[in-house]
Amino acid sequence: MGEEEVAVADENGGLKVEESGEKTSSWPSMRFDVSPYRTHHFFKQFRAARNPNNFLKGLKWSPDGSCFLASSEDNTLSLFYLPQDGGDTNGYGVPIPEEDSYGASLLINEGESVYDFCWYPYMSVSDPLTCVFATSTRDHPIHLWDSTSGELRCTYRAYDAMDEITAAFSVGFNPGGTKIFAGYNSSIRVFDLHRPGRDFGQYSTLQKNKEGQAGILSTLAFSPTNSGMLAVGSYGQTTGIYREDNMELLYVLHGQEGGVTHVQFSKDGNYLYTGGRKDPYILCWDMRKSVETVYKLYRATENTNQRVFFDIEPCGRHLGTGGQDGLVHMYDLQTGNWVSGYQAASDTVNTFSFHPYLPMAATSSGHRRFAIPDDDDEDKNDLQLKADENCVSLWSFYVTSEENNNNYDENDVTSKSHPQNVTGEEEIA
Repeated sequence: MGEEEVAVADENGGLKVEESGEKTSSWPSMRFDVSPYRTHHFFKQFRAARNPNNFLKGLKWSPDGSCFLASSEDNTLSLFYLPQDGGDTNGYGVPIPEEDSYGASLLINEGESVYDFCWYPYMSVSDPLTCVFATSTRDHPIHLWDSTSGELRCTYRAYDAMDEITAAFSVGFNPGGTKIFAGYNSSIRVFDLHRPGRDFGQYSTLQKNKEGQAGILSTLAFSPTNSGMLAVGSYGQTTGIYREDNMELLYVLHGQEGGVTHVQFSKDGNYLYTGGRKDPYILCWDMRKSVETVYKLYRATENTNQRVFFDIEPCGRHLGTGGQDGLVHMYDLQTGNWVSGYQAASDTVNTFSFHPYLPMAATSSGHRRFAIPDDDDEDKNDLQLKADENCVSLWSFYVTSEENNNNYDENDVTSKSHPQNVTGEEEIA
């Protein structure tokens, strides 16, 4: 592309203008050789006098990217909408503030500890009927909440042999958005989204010959390519691959050192990534040849019982994960090599999640703390937490336009790459 075309593209926010006057999209790719900058930060609203030891347990972006949902130890789900500009406009980020960037738009308090939650896959803020998410809570049925009003839409109840309500340990919508799959102890129950109540299909993951998956089914994920494959992780240190239509067990993956707490398919559906409790490695499996792992990705989780969630960027090339050291590590999924890392918090980063389409990510951090009683000084009994502990942060990545992907110098941050913030505006040096 000539110099004149480059100038025109720069003037139009990285979009190339054809002679007809129409703009053709050139999707900017995120740069991981440069640390992202913090755009928003939240911590005070998660700390209350009634529960000073409250901490974040996880967060998930909505499918349309308009908001994210955060779960905390006080059995509360907090909904935060993303500002229209996506972040700050100066491209330099903000230091760790003394106040929250803004408050939660919606708070939903569950009666007991939240095991899992998930968004309806076709959620769009422009269609209020689709603005729902499901939660699984201890000693409670599955709840379907309205993210606009905070009202409880309906419940999906599963009963055990004693005809008592049993709670799901994991929950997820199928890709078509018509069914809710829930993991229990050695069984999976499937609910019809449009038929709330106690009607469900039940499938045992443990066969009569005692083969299959035993234990609590703690996580599940569907293949994004609509291949009909479902991955289910178990605290029995196994991951089972099933057919979605009839829950036929295809094969079981062994190799995790701890109970499997998170599974996620690659964007093309050919690979599966699994992480476990007190296991320092994320394992990569080839779905076409699942005899052994392809490679392992390290993270500092060997000394924590927390579930640490990782995520794959929308383009499918890189994976990000946190750890108990407060660092976020980026890995190249084509080679399995470490790319970069940055300090996201001063305590355990238990969730790292990419935005569905913007060059942004969110992190949640925190872990349970115990104050040592001191009769002489009552002030010492209070937990003195820093602003970057037990917190949520939003991060913006520098991007490079498609025309310069093959031209920029990796050792020069500003050379030909034109770092941009999420608004698409070029950073002013």
